[in-house]
Parts: sequence; structure tokens; C-alpha cells
Amino acid sequence: MTTNEYQEQDRGDDDAYERYLRGMNQSMRQKVALTAAHLLGQGKVADMGMGSGAGTLALAALYPQMDVVGIDINPEMVERARVAHRLPNLTFEVGDIAEQVFEPETFEAIFNSSVLHHVTTFNGYNYAEARRALENQAVQLAVGGSLIVRDFVAPEDREVVLSLPANDGEPGDDPVTCSTACLFERFAKEFRSLSDEPGFEYQALDENQDGWQRFRVAARRAVEFVLRKDYRADWKREVQEEYTYWTQKEFESAFATLGLRLLASFPIHNPWIVRNRLRGRCAFATLDGQALELPPTNYLIVGEKVPDNEGVRFVAGEEVEPGGFLQRHCFQHVETGETRDLVRRPGTTVDVLPFFTQGNAVFVLARKGHPRPVLQSAAAHEAIDDGAPVGYVTEPIVAHQTDLPLGLTVEQALQDAAAIDGGGIRAMAEAGRYYPSPGGLMEEVRAVHVEIEPRFVEDRVTNRSGFSTGGSMRAIDARQLLRAAQVGALPDARLEVNVYELLLSRQWDVGPWIGAQIALAEDVGPSPDPERFADCKLTSRRSFREVPLAESNGFLRHVARIFREQNGAGDVLAEQERELVIPSGLSCNTVCCAVLRQHKGQALIGLDEDDLPAAQCFGGSSALWVAPAWRLPKSCSTRSEASAWIDARLTEEHGLTVLERWELGGRYHPSAAVTPEMVYPFAVRVREAESPGSRQLRWVPLADVVAGLHRVQDGHLRIVALRAAHALGVMTGS
Repeated sequence: MTTNEYQEQDRGDDDAYERYLRGMNQSMRQKVALTAAHLLGQGKVADMGMGSGAGTLALAALYPQMDVVGIDINPEMVERARVAHRLPNLTFEVGDIAEQVFEPETFEAIFNSSVLHHVTTFNGYNYAEARRALENQAVQLAVGGSLIVRDFVAPEDREVVLSLPANDGEPGDDPVTCSTACLFERFAKEFRSLSDEPGFEYQALDENQDGWQRFRVAARRAVEFVLRKDYRADWKREVQEEYTYWTQKEFESAFATLGLRLLASFPIHNPWIVRNRLRGRCAFATLDGQALELPPTNYLIVGEKVPDNEGVRFVAGEEVEPGGFLQRHCFQHVETGETRDLVRRPGTTVDVLPFFTQGNAVFVLARKGHPRPVLQSAAAHEAIDDGAPVGYVTEPIVAHQTDLPLGLTVEQALQDAAAIDGGGIRAMAEAGRYYPSPGGLMEEVRAVHVEIEPRFVEDRVTNRSGFSTGGSMRAIDARQLLRAAQVGALPDARLEVNVYELLLSRQWDVGPWIGAQIALAEDVGPSPDPERFADCKLTSRRSFREVPLAESNGFLRHVARIFREQNGAGDVLAEQERELVIPSGLSCNTVCCAVLRQHKGQALIGLDEDDLPAAQCFGGSSALWVAPAWRLPKSCSTRSEASAWIDARLTEEHGLTVLERWELGGRYHPSAAVTPEMVYPFAVRVREAESPGSRQLRWVPLADVVAGLHRVQDGHLRIVALRAAHALGVMTGS
């Protein structure tokens, strides 16, 4: 590729440049957060095609121990960045991101944000150029480093019906003033304007109906249009570029064959863009009229470069007879006769969170790339957000306490997992206890925070996984981990909860919330009198008795599968049996809600007083404060269907009407070792419905719940309360 080919991207005069740079900067916080779970605290990182350089500057400011270099082929863009952005650890270089600009294994991370589609566009719309660019970047990536792509993703091949407003502008084809429907017709003539045969075919299905025009068109072309329909000021440039080039499956396949272990792969639905540019402004349907989901606004894929003798994925094989690691139990409610299944893990689960500080930064030592093949079981391929299940996760050090005291258990875990002996430990303190998924697992997690001597990387970890790797220890900025969870880049919930507890216990700032912006309005009409959380006492009771498994209703299946670990070429490196638990008739998806309202300027959260056998097994009483949560049926397979399910359940069970709904950060796995369960957290603003429900919520100040977190033992309630408090700015230290 030549520099002249890229000069077609020159935005022209200063005003055009400023429009472009402002557009880039609006997404900067999300861009930086998407990298957070995959960057080390040290080393060298490349921001490929850095544009304004503002994101490169943000990375350099957030990671002062890292050398950050922004790379762009446009010399004027590079010079502007050098003048505007200056830090000791920040440089900018002119370079072609599709070529090998630096020596092999130079970088610990390489980041491409909305730039690879430029490589394909300005090389004759050749999708193979994206692969060539990634091949060259993988050479420049150190083993253990992360290759991160945030770009657009193509839909699978199909035709759709695209509905667009025809009355939101003038007739004609002036891109500044014409209606959206008219703009589409112009776009169909000039899309990919740098090619010899620009444009594409479509069919107008009917006349303007209710102010909407419908078009039959290939899904890829429909997505291309709606993603740029509001960028009218530089329309000539917009029709040159082709945003989409690979589907999600094609991205994942390319990463695997490059020897990159998949750490994340999911579509992004930017809440601001969805709310202000897509919802109510376009609609997708099948040819027979069935409504389809709105397309994602972006896509993220992260791969870790691994040695040739390590795996990149797991393939779930045949079921085998469970070996007895997990134990299935059945409990019956003494009044209703209803039975509940529980699956028990042996021993006590201990999450160990080593941490240290440098200046104002707090770093936690986490296990990166730890194999969790259960997450790639066949049951996990049901995600309502189309995210791919990953088999290697970033998580805390997990120990299982047996006959050793807690302190010795933690010391041994630190020695095995991170080569930290007793001399490297400064202090140790037990944190919270909670049940990560009390509806189906008899598992209690105890968390221990350990202050250690600073260390950023430890590859000498003991591998007892039975697979090609046990992961590696990496120091990650604690606040950046929270941001990663807010945008869906950190699937392990227990690491997030531990970080929150660590920061809150020391009254350290948790940093800004960068997920969907939640705005509560004052209650109108009847409003509950809030109670102090400290005054909300649970009545000690024992609502369950254990019964023989023969009396179970079969809600849970306890199975074992053979998992085969493969390298990029598809060769099997290891084979292991893993036991897991999945629902029999429902999906592996759970929705959980922070039910919110505002009373006299104070944010309230609704708590449900429930009875669960897991609580009775550990604490002697079945009573437990929980957040409203439900397993989704298999027929509920999309984000819209999940939202409708939440609305219906809150009305039927709790007598509430949903007024507004927000996604409350990314999905998470509550217990990745034994279940592929995926939890989708939501925040909902509600009012009283006309008819009361069967279960009345107790309304308490959200800040009280955070302050009394030690009393919150339901893992799902912990997550949604902490995230909601963070989003609303009612968290201590925020």
C-alpha cells in the first residue's frame, strides 16, 4: 500500500479536520475502556491509525509506566498530534499500519480502533488486506501480548426489509437536507465510489406509508447505510469508505489461524447512538415481516499471542458420566412443596486479590488467560447479545480451602499462582462473603485482599489445569478493570466485585462510570417511604428440607463433557473432562435488575426478600436479600425479547411498571468453573402498577446498600447495586 492511496483520507481544511477529530473524540472513553482488561501496567503499546491522537494520549496518561506510540500514515495528522499531545511516555510516528513498521515482538499490545476498514477501502475494497495487516501486526506483537480490534462487523448474508423515515427532510438528494429515505436512494447509487462500479441494487417495496419507506436490500448494505446516515457533512468521504468487511465468525477464524487466543469477541451497541440515531429512526425485518434487532454500532475482538505449544480454543466433545467432583442435591420447600435443585462444589472457594499502589494508581494482580473450557460448552452458544463464549478469562487467584487455615491457604495460593512467598506479603485482610449464583449453586465465596510488593508480570505460575497453560499473572489497573466491565470486556464478575470492595474499603476513588448514562426522575404520584438498609432485618427461618434426588423436578442437569484444546491449526493439544451444571428446560441466560426510583432526590433500590436453599445451607437461615432475577426461556433469544421479559415479570410479580431501562454494564459469568451461565444486568426505573404483584419490594437508599455491602450475600445483587451506585454517583469515594 502506498502513502498516496491513503492521502485520499485527508480531510482538507482545518474545519473539516476539526469535525473529524470531534467525532473521534466522542467515543474516546469507550475506546480506552475496551482495552483495559487486556493491557499490562508496563511495556509498549501501539495505537494503530490513531487519528487525532486523543485516544493515544488517554492511554499514555492512564498508563504512565507504559510507552505508548500512535501510528498513522497521514503526516499532517501525526504532526498535529505531536503539537497537541505531549507526555514523557508518548510518541507519534508516521507509518503504514498494514506493513511491519517495527521489529518483531516490539509491543505488549496493539490496538486498532475503527481503522482496518480504511485498509480494505483504500486497497480496492479488498478484504484480504485486513488479514495481511493483522499478520504483520501479529509479528510485531510479543508473546503474551494482546491484539485488539474495535471496528465494524458485517452481518451474515441475507436480505432484509429496511424501513426509513421519508418525512424527516426534503425531497431530492441533497445529503444535508433530504429525508433519510431519499438519502438511502442516493447512497445506493454511489456507495464504494472509489470502485469502477459503485452502488448496489435494492427494491422499493411500497409507497410512503405513515411517513416510512420500505426497501428490500442485502443486510450488509442496509447496515452500511444506517451506520453512516447521520454523517452528512462529509458525505463525499463517507460514500468512499466501506465500513464492514468480515462477519464475527470470519474475525474469530482469522484470529485463531494467526495463533491468537480469543479473549473477547462481541458486538457493541453504543447506548447513545442506539437511543439518538437508530431506535425509532430505522427498522429491520425479515422478508416475511418479522422484526429484527438493530445492528451493532461497533465490534470488539481481542486475541492473545501464544506460543506454538499453547492452545487458542476449546471444542466441547461428547458427554460422559460425571466423576463426582460436583454433588447434586434436592431441597423441598416445607410449605409449598416446591423442589429446588442445587449443585455443590467441594471445599470453600477463596478469591485472592493481591494489590499494590504506585502514586495514585492501584494495581491488582490477576490471572490472565486462565482456561475455563466450561464457558465454551455447547450450552454457552445462546448469548442474547451475540457475544462469543471465550475459554480463557482474566480472573482473581482462586483457591479452595480444605484443612488449612485461611491465612495459610492464601499464602500457598500466592506461592503457586504468582511465585509470591511470605516475604512479599505486606498485609492481608478478609473481605466479603457471598453466593455467586445462589439459585442453582451451593457455593460460598470468601474474598481475601493481600497487599504485596509491586510486581507487574509473573509467568512462573503453576499449571494444574491439565491444559497447555494455566495462564499468567498480570498487574492491571484496578479502575480500568471496572471500566472494562462497564463496556463488556471483563466477563469474570468476581474480579470486578473484589476490586469494588478493595477500593471502597480504603475509601479510594472508583473512577468515572462510562457505561450507559442513567438518569432518574423524581417519582410522580404515590411513592414509597424508604427504609434504612440497616433497619431491614431478615427473619431467621428454615424454609427447606433436603429430600432424595428422585423427588427433583429436574430443573438442573449435572453433566460431564470432554473438552479438547486446539491450537490455531486445529491440532488437539490436550483433552480433559470437566463437570458442569446447566438448566434442563431453560437457557443459560439470566437477567438481573437494579430496580430504581427517586424519592426526594434520593436514589432508591428495590430489594426482594427471598428464601433460597443455598443460603440455608451456609448460614442456617433461608432468608436472603436478592435482586429480581430470572432465567430466560430458550425462546427468549434477543435483547429485545429479554427486555420485554423483564417488563412483564416486574409487573406480574412485583406490581411495577417499567418507565425506562438501561443495560447496566456488560454481561458476566458468576462461576466460570462450573456453569456457562451468563448474566445480563439491567437498571430499570419504575412506578407502581395498577395492580399489586405477588411479591412486594422493600425500598432502601442505594447508597445504604453499598455502605452495608457486607450484608449483601446474593452475588447478583452485589453486582447490580455496585454498578448502579457507580453510574449514579452515590458510591463512597466516587
